[in-house]
Amino acid sequence: MGVAKGNDFRTVGLPAWIEARSDGVVVALHVQPGARRTAIVGPHGDRLKVAVSSPPADGRANTALMEYLAERLAIPKSCLRLLSGASSRDKRVAIDAALSASTVAAALAPTSRQ
Repeated sequence: MGVAKGNDFRTVGLPAWIEARSDGVVVALHVQPGARRTAIVGPHGDRLKVAVSSPPADGRANTALMEYLAERLAIPKSCLRLLSGASSRDKRVAIDAALSASTVAAALAPTSRQ
């Protein structure tokens, strides 16, 4: 059975940057490498903007991003997969953990205490 389009009850009220799937959750991110600090900035179009303090060289920003997401979601880094955007600021990350889309959205919501 596929996921219904449109008014699917699992997607009502979710931000545009999060996608609920039958096999987990996918988040669409816009990453700003080389920032002063690593933090969730907020919505950036239909993506969530995340500032990462690591530079974009040698995949260090991607590694720092995955570590930060794992920490925010309280899951092992092994539960995260970079689906697209390895060398781009726009990335899609799959979360292969027993977390609902609404739990992921709440955990990644921008806060002032980051």
